[in-house]
Amino acid sequence: MSNAINYGTKSYYGAKESNGLVDGNAYHEQYATAQTVEWNDKRLKTVTRLRLISDVGFPMWDVSYCYGVLKDGTPVEVQLPFDQLPRRGWKRAIIEYAKRDRVYANSIGILNEGNISTLV
Repeated sequence: MSNAINYGTKSYYGAKESNGLVDGNAYHEQYATAQTVEWNDKRLKTVTRLRLISDVGFPMWDVSYCYGVLKDGTPVEVQLPFDQLPRRGWKRAIIEYAKRDRVYANSIGILNEGNISTLV
């Protein structure tokens, strides 16, 4: 009997992933030469993916990457004002950063569960 955990199309030994990519290489390829914009850039339409990673027992999420799309449809990397978030209360922490930077977090989709991927 295997200790592998199956999440979607991928198996990881002991790791838990939420909202994994089916074809990660193809997905990341579209962002390989993308420009980077700040999350408060008025051209940013939505965040399409926020990747958070951590280790078992570690109290913080590390931000691996954040991608989005401009209003004209251009894919971009999104520069966030944080590189770590608490594992407990991470949404609240994002909202606090957003308030400080005058970003409406819900409107750019950064809190949308479908846009967030985690790996522990």
